Amino acid sequence: MELADLEKHWLISLQKGDRHVFADIYEFYWKRLLGIAFNLTKDKQAAEEIVQEVFVSLWKRREELVIKSLSHYLATAVKFATFKALRRTRRHAEILMNSIVSDPLYQPDQNTIDARFLQEYLHDIVETLPDRCKLVFQLSREEHFSNREIASELQISEKAVEANITRALKVLRVQLRKVGFIFIFFI
Repeated sequence: MELADLEKHWLISLQKGDRHVFADIYEFYWKRLLGIAFNLTKDKQAAEEIVQEVFVSLWKRREELVIKSLSHYLATAVKFATFKALRRTRRHAEILMNSIVSDPLYQPDQNTIDARFLQEYLHDIVETLPDRCKLVFQLSREEHFSNREIASELQISEKAVEANITRALKVLRVQLRKVGFIFIFFI
């Protein structure tokens, strides 16, 4: 059986939830994908984690994915996951360096670095919101204005304030889920 035919068979069985076929796919592609990730990261453990994440994502999304070539899909998924991991690592290092430069005696722990990274990520998401929505959200969450105070300040109804906050929170939830965060925001 040619690889293209084998992949078609695998994809049909995978969508049906066949765990044995998933194991076959894993066995067949694991080393190739690990090679791609390792060539980009130069870190065996990071490469293994990336490939594992890609396979977990493949299994979880098996019913919704439309894949023409399994080998191309997996190779591309590993490359994107690797670039994302490298960008995240580089950003953590930047945050750490900025902390050290501002106060050389201060050594932040991983939770502090992660919190700062998340704070910057949230700020970037908020910046993409429409102007009114962004302003309402910032007044609510950063300036701690009440809905009534925001409505008075912007000369809009309290319902409009609530709608803008709800919209902003929805955008934040969607964007955070895309990168694997699950948060509960209190209104």
